[in-house]
Amino acid sequence: MMTPEIESKYTHLQTILRELGSVVIGYSGGVDSTLLLKVAVDVLGDKVLAVIGKSETYPTREYEEAVRMALEFGARYEEVHTEETDVLKFKENPTDRCYYCKTELFTKLGSIAQKHGISWIADGTITDDLSDFRPGMRAKKEQNVRSPLLEANISKADVRTISKHLSIPTWNKGSFACLSSRFPYGMAITKEALAKIDAAETLLRDLGFRYFRVRHHDTNTARIEVGKEEISRLLDEDLRTRIVVHLKKLGFTYTTLDLQGYRTGSMNEVLTIPSHIQPSNETAP
Repeated sequence: MMTPEIESKYTHLQTILRELGSVVIGYSGGVDSTLLLKVAVDVLGDKVLAVIGKSETYPTREYEEAVRMALEFGARYEEVHTEETDVLKFKENPTDRCYYCKTELFTKLGSIAQKHGISWIADGTITDDLSDFRPGMRAKKEQNVRSPLLEANISKADVRTISKHLSIPTWNKGSFACLSSRFPYGMAITKEALAKIDAAETLLRDLGFRYFRVRHHDTNTARIEVGKEEISRLLDEDLRTRIVVHLKKLGFTYTTLDLQGYRTGSMNEVLTIPSHIQPSNETAP
């Protein structure tokens, strides 16, 4: 059940979308963008176009789930191939890597919006995103991308509550980030390494883990993060052996377990972020 405060945010979100009139949504199938798409379709119908940016940084399973949800909502959708892995600056993996990725995506969304005569581009940014290092925010501002969930002051907890109220199956899905976030800054991102991470995480998902990341260190080390309540599962000898064998086949000589457990943005823990590239707290007008 939604509290009056969350109900008010939900109503505000509907109002924002109604005022947009028509919108292209950068849709990943994650918890946040799925809620945004559902509410947008409810409010605007076929004046909404979901665009799924597909590249080596996007897990195959996530793409399949995103398409399935878009069809379930009755949403129009398109797939666009992004080439961020061919951009030298992105491949070098600097601390503002996400800026180059988002610039690539939002530029293509802008072209699609123009082709279809759609007024706005929107993404699934929420209030929680303001507390983490998000260089992609700069690209969003440069491309005039709206963030209706953020504008309605909706948090991750709110997203889950509203999604559950609307019977959206992603309401309790783990947070999603593109596969490039599995690499330490400065380590080159290659298509081959991305494929290895995708295969490793697919195994963990198939084994029933709900919250996890496989981080790629050096050239041959995998650091596994799983939810704190799931760490004890890895004490099972058969399960542990199955994971190690699979990751060795993928090319990882060493497989380690992070005792701190799964957490978003763990690769940012080594950073001291200069003030001039801190994410902006501004929302679109």
